[in-house]
Amino acid sequence: MKQAGERLTIWYSWTCGLILTAAVFSILAYLLFKGAGAFHPKLIFGDVSPLKAVLLQQRVFDGLFPAVVGTLMLVSLSVSIALPIGFATGIYLAEYADFRIKNAFNLIFDILAGIPSIVVGLFGFALAVFLHKHYSSSIQPCLLISGLALAFLVLPYIIRTTQIALESLSPEIRLTALALGATKLQNLVYVLLPQSLAGMISGVILAIGRCAEDTAVIMLTGVVVAAGVPKSVFAPYEALPFYIYYISSQYTTPEELMNGYGAALLLLLLCLFLFALAFVIKKRLSYLAFYRP
Repeated sequence: MKQAGERLTIWYSWTCGLILTAAVFSILAYLLFKGAGAFHPKLIFGDVSPLKAVLLQQRVFDGLFPAVVGTLMLVSLSVSIALPIGFATGIYLAEYADFRIKNAFNLIFDILAGIPSIVVGLFGFALAVFLHKHYSSSIQPCLLISGLALAFLVLPYIIRTTQIALESLSPEIRLTALALGATKLQNLVYVLLPQSLAGMISGVILAIGRCAEDTAVIMLTGVVVAAGVPKSVFAPYEALPFYIYYISSQYTTPEELMNGYGAALLLLLLCLFLFALAFVIKKRLSYLAFYRP
């Protein structure tokens, strides 16, 4: 009976894994089938020369280049805001907080992780209205407000992955440097953090994916159609998720819908680039932590 139960568990696990893998590859294949035909330089740059568009010498009106730039700026800004706070909070909870404080903050962050993104978007919109009314009439929904809202949205992921990565280290790793006379801070900087890099970077990858795909937040906090490349963090911007949303709901010709599929494929490639960049940074940090002279 015990062996039958083990076989059934293994069979069930393999079946679930195969179904999940098939679902992912089916979605990717469908996206490639629909979007490959529309994926060409004109989709990104329109009728403008790619060199002039990249150098910002000529504005792109009928291409996705402003949306690509806006998405990259949005993700970079959001992750840059969330990373220092998330890493510091995760380290504090794992290494310095006592039992009661840890339980209280764990509950708070679990609640924050479950907040719908539309609620965070409404919060960002309310913040923009409050600042516009009480501080400066020039403050509007913009890239900075969107970045702050998305940073708030992904903060629980970074905190929890950092905390779990540190707490999952074995007692032998934790005590080796301390036994040799290192202080708690030295043990954290030179031993615990380098050993936890893989888990910490996984939180960064989750944050990048969430920032790049979220539409509800940016709809309310600064994204607009045909805004062009943002000149500052206080300007409105374009983003690929919003373009995919409105072109799929308001298209008038099959060509426009095909452009939506092409934009989805472009967003996927952009996320893969950001994930690869995070992986390279992790490898570089690991090399500096373990093999530097």
